[in-house]
Amino acid sequence: MFESLSDRLSQTLRSVTGKARLTEDNIQDTMREVRMALLEADVALPVVKDFVDAVKQRALGQEVLKSLSPGQAFLGIVQAELEAVMGSANEALNLATTPPAVILMAGLQGAGKTTTAAKLARHLIEREKKKVTVVSADVYRPAAIKQLETLAGEVGADFFPSNVEQKPADIVQAALDHARIKFSDVLIVDTAGRLAIDEDMMREIAELHAAVKPIETLFVVDAMTGQDAANTARAFGEALPLTGVVLTKVDADTRGGAALSVRSITGKPIKFLGVGEKTTALDPFHPDRLASRILGMGDVMSLIEEAEQKVDKEKAAKLAKKVKKGKKFDLEDFRDQLQQMNNMGGVTGLLDKLPGMGGMAQMAQQQLDMKMFARMEAMINSMTPKERQNPELIQGSRKRRITQGSGTQVQDLNRLLKQHKQMQKMMKKMKGKGMEKMMRGLGGALGQGGPGGMGGPGGMPFR
Repeated sequence: MFESLSDRLSQTLRSVTGKARLTEDNIQDTMREVRMALLEADVALPVVKDFVDAVKQRALGQEVLKSLSPGQAFLGIVQAELEAVMGSANEALNLATTPPAVILMAGLQGAGKTTTAAKLARHLIEREKKKVTVVSADVYRPAAIKQLETLAGEVGADFFPSNVEQKPADIVQAALDHARIKFSDVLIVDTAGRLAIDEDMMREIAELHAAVKPIETLFVVDAMTGQDAANTARAFGEALPLTGVVLTKVDADTRGGAALSVRSITGKPIKFLGVGEKTTALDPFHPDRLASRILGMGDVMSLIEEAEQKVDKEKAAKLAKKVKKGKKFDLEDFRDQLQQMNNMGGVTGLLDKLPGMGGMAQMAQQQLDMKMFARMEAMINSMTPKERQNPELIQGSRKRRITQGSGTQVQDLNRLLKQHKQMQKMMKKMKGKGMEKMMRGLGGALGQGGPGGMGGPGGMPFR
């Protein structure tokens, strides 16, 4: 996420953080580089200008002159100004109204509104413990109605059916009545998109807004369109009283122009980031955490929250108890750990959030065979329960049977057994001291050998 911007800024700021004192000259050079990095990331020109001026003004003011470490103080200023550009803090959804609270999703076609509606429903159901109804008012695209119905079933939301013969305002009014009867806390309305902004579309959505009076009107926009995303959001903001923005496809955006431009251009907060295709891939937007990641300082808070939500606490406690009693860490336990790690985005997902590890995450992405977890799991699944509990039994003909059953090679199995042995030793030393250490240990056991601890013999297989 935003790799090119992060690399460029980290490199530029590294040259100034070691300085014993900051002068107008060395700040001038650094700010020229920062300006270029932001423009190349497709950040809107007025935003870049204001950002550079604000950093320069604070850096040459009393704030840095009084600091014992001017270079570090300068980095702190850049981080603070990045946060200010994107919004000072996370702005949660406002659901303080008589239920059902209506959330209207608006945006262009292809921005990911329908998927985002389902992701948001899942977020509200799982994290906020709300009862959610979803409805599609997209009467121009029958596939959108079917898609939302399928996704609603997947995330456990109540789906209100609609069809192309109905008027959008009638659909939503009926859905509102249905949501009241069902005692739903929230009604999410997916609206029609167009390939470009046009008057008919704006008129229709404005009428829909007036009819249902949503408490939240979220503009869904593709982050990969850069500053165009901010300009489109502004156009929608002139037609609708938007309350926030959802940036989608952020995981594929290496530049970051939209994230840095939207708030300044529209005056509306970014509330969520879409970070993948799965219905779990929606993150509340925290400007401070994103600024930290852009500057290569990681995002430990998000990693902790992710572990809280995605790590199976029951399995973790059971394993900790087992190891504490001195019992063997077997291949079934190893498979559980692989699944937990995979749920948290695999090795690259973890590295990307650790301070100073952003570059390592990219290297891992390039060098590692990303289907590795699936292969390892397939090998363990091809074993008998007895073999999983006693890996030392796996010799000769057993190895051939396991690799044939999982579609892998004997060297893959040998590598898996070696990695398990390393993990087993580490678990014995730890005596079940908690999930975070287990996860850290798994990363270490999987990443022996090769540059930066990645790949090579005993490590992860290369592509």
